[in-house]
Amino acid sequence: MIIIIGLGNPGEKFESTRHNAGFMAVDFFAKKNDFPEFEMEKKYDSLVSEKDKIMIVKPQTFMNKSGDAAKKIISKNKKADFIVIHDDIDLPLGKLKIVKNRGSAGHKGVESIIKTVGNKNLIRFRIGINSNPPTGGKKTLVPEKFVIKDFTEDEKKLMTKTINRISEALQSFIENGLDKTMGEYNKNS
Repeated sequence: MIIIIGLGNPGEKFESTRHNAGFMAVDFFAKKNDFPEFEMEKKYDSLVSEKDKIMIVKPQTFMNKSGDAAKKIISKNKKADFIVIHDDIDLPLGKLKIVKNRGSAGHKGVESIIKTVGNKNLIRFRIGINSNPPTGGKKTLVPEKFVIKDFTEDEKKLMTKTINRISEALQSFIENGLDKTMGEYNKNS
């Protein structure tokens, strides 16, 4: 079983915000691969779609409580491979970076997951959402405000390409495993 958890905030208000890049990616992957409609699974506090031993999950707990939903899912599926897909303010807009066993780097949703289930064998697809990422100097934006802003029209075009690439990377992971996928998608991203 492979469980793909896309992070975001529930509700129309947040639908097209930068913080919902994880939701956008799993929605696209589900649609492209003919998964059934997402349905609310109260036992997981999440919207879930399942097909061919792949479960796609969108926690409905809000970003900062993503670990609560992840813990419920992981406790029922201990032998599954888990992938978390999320926005990353420290990466340039449109960049994809696949990592394993890494810290949260301040991302509240990832931090919540690591606090509740740890990061051992935790695979993450990080999606760059920042048109002007920091270059070693002082951060000039307030992350909490920036991540809930919508993408501009030009940024949406780039994100569409990135989300398609994430879908391809997920398919590669399913077919070829993590090492080959990281080698291919981290170097060309």
